[in-house]
Amino acid sequence: MKPLAGLRIADFTVHAAGPFCTHMLSQLGAEVIKVETALRPDIFRKSHAVYGRQGPATFDQVSSNKLSVRLNLKHPDGVALAKHLVSVADIAAESFRAGVMERLGLGYDALRAVKRDIVMVSVSSSGQSGPESHFAGYAPLFGAWGGIGYLSGHADGPPMEMRHVMDHSVGMNAALATIAALHHRRRTGEGSHVDVAAREVASSLVGDALTAASAGIAVERMGNADPRRAPHGLYPTQAPDRWLSIAVASDAAWQRLAAIIGRPELVSDPRFITADKRHANCADLDALLTRWTSARDGEETARQLQSAGIAAHMSWAASDIVTDPHMRARGSIVDVAETNGVMRAAVGRVARFSVDDSPGITRGTPELGGDEAYVYGDLLGLSQSRIDALVADRAIY
Repeated sequence: MKPLAGLRIADFTVHAAGPFCTHMLSQLGAEVIKVETALRPDIFRKSHAVYGRQGPATFDQVSSNKLSVRLNLKHPDGVALAKHLVSVADIAAESFRAGVMERLGLGYDALRAVKRDIVMVSVSSSGQSGPESHFAGYAPLFGAWGGIGYLSGHADGPPMEMRHVMDHSVGMNAALATIAALHHRRRTGEGSHVDVAAREVASSLVGDALTAASAGIAVERMGNADPRRAPHGLYPTQAPDRWLSIAVASDAAWQRLAAIIGRPELVSDPRFITADKRHANCADLDALLTRWTSARDGEETARQLQSAGIAAHMSWAASDIVTDPHMRARGSIVDVAETNGVMRAAVGRVARFSVDDSPGITRGTPELGGDEAYVYGDLLGLSQSRIDALVADRAIY
């Protein structure tokens, strides 16, 4: 049995951050019912040719495992049916702008009236309260607000927008908070409203910079460098756009690296004799390493350095990860059958449990409304004639 087997989530989330929260919980065994509408489909259902495929790759990564039903939340009967769904759920998750659920008649107080111990999870850009709670946002703005964008990038360039990593970081924090709320309910019998602000998640990732700023110390962008260590960064290999990541953390590792590159005399070079000296002269050191790595096979070099106890690995593209034997052996990369029978690779759950070794993803991306017979018929007990009437009236749409 998966750890969260038996839990049910009414999922009103859209886009990426909120859906990634419920996606993670689904991989742990929760039954997640995604509420959608043909009036305004989740924007991530749209095809993204930029990913090299016409299918909605962005939607796939946060929607596998889920069930899908259509509901028009601007129709009174649609709202009533949403409440019926919540009444048989443990969690209601949403990621609209603050105040939207209340205006739809589906705020926390309204949901608590139909399910006393419901756990409601709200994911938004700036939270459910505060002077900027009404602000809309998307992943790059989360990082910009939270300070992580300013710290990302090279010293001679602009801040870097943080995209999927921000959405997924928010989703992971929301999933953890949801588990905490469920534990609270188990101890007290009380539900709660979990308020997750994306910009606050971003700020939590730059705690060291915030501490430095409070002491009057400015932390600036440093690209792939490290505040103390050198060499530390990405170095070109003989293949186009294939980069080798190397991090030297000690004098002993530096001595081994100098021997491997055939330059043992560098150990006694006044520029590189100590960690502080190496860091102060990192430009010269990087130039030396670049000349060495750019003439070599990256994967072979990474293996050689790793065998010598030096932290090194290729900066992998997604195509490398999909075929990685290690990830495949651990079940981290799994092949999932879509509803049309096409197999595709997906990232499985990132934790293993001794009590459960089953795969995290067991079904592909749901078709819009593809699970209504089960949800509305078997789960909520609506007759087929009632379902047909709601469809005809566009409450289910």
